[in-house]
Amino acid sequence: MNDKNRVFAPDFLTQLFRDPLDPGYADAARRRAENGSPAGWRATSTKIVSAVTVMAVGFLLVVAYRQTLADEPSRSQARAGLVGQIEQRQAESDRLETEAERLRGEVAALRDAALGDTEAERLRDLEAVTGLARVRGGGVVVRVDDAPSAIDAVTGADGKPELGRVLDRDLQDIANALWSAGAEAIAINDQRLTATSTIRAAGSAILVDFRPVTRPYEIRAIGPDDMDKKLRDSPTGRLFRALVADHGMSFEVRDAEDLSLPAAAEPRLRYATPSPSASPSPSEGGK
Repeated sequence: MNDKNRVFAPDFLTQLFRDPLDPGYADAARRRAENGSPAGWRATSTKIVSAVTVMAVGFLLVVAYRQTLADEPSRSQARAGLVGQIEQRQAESDRLETEAERLRGEVAALRDAALGDTEAERLRDLEAVTGLARVRGGGVVVRVDDAPSAIDAVTGADGKPELGRVLDRDLQDIANALWSAGAEAIAINDQRLTATSTIRAAGSAILVDFRPVTRPYEIRAIGPDDMDKKLRDSPTGRLFRALVADHGMSFEVRDAEDLSLPAAAEPRLRYATPSPSASPSPSEGGK
């Protein structure tokens, strides 16, 4: 075939820039120019349909708005009732905890009176080590918090970086670093840690022994005088300094001469017992 007779079709992008409108729009405009705008009953029916449609949409919007306003008091009342129940349960829990602390003190006084001085002192030392007694002494206070929130001006979303949030494993790392530095007693937001304590996450909340703790998180530890230096020089201390520099997390360590840590709740220990040996069945005995 001769190159002079060859026809090259324009590519898609060239055709799109050359004719940006769909051909159907041009055909509709040409028919309207030839036939004119609809008149008579057609124009009237079109206007009536448009008006009815607009009125129906407006009516639905009004009904939805009035229903929303009517439901708002019941929702607010239900929300207020839930908040009231939570506050009541929290107050009851605090009262019971105070009562338990008072009874624990009475039991300790009666026990010390029944025991000799040596046995009572040894028992108090064991309770302090296991976290079952209130302790007092010098140590360090570690305060850690999330990075400041960065609210997006357009979407309103919280732009806080994920690495700038304090997670349950962060509190675990700090507690383990303090134990390694020689801590004798540790409490996170007044929740005393024991050998059976757990630090875990439940959604976005952090639980210490199944009790929620809120930011800022304060870890208090009683131990030797050089505990703060050992914590700063530990891998955990270096990691948190990097998080502060890179992601804006807050991490502070300071000495404290007089700390008082509360006692932990009474442990609920569970242990395994051997199952009773199964008695032989009649069929097995006849063999």
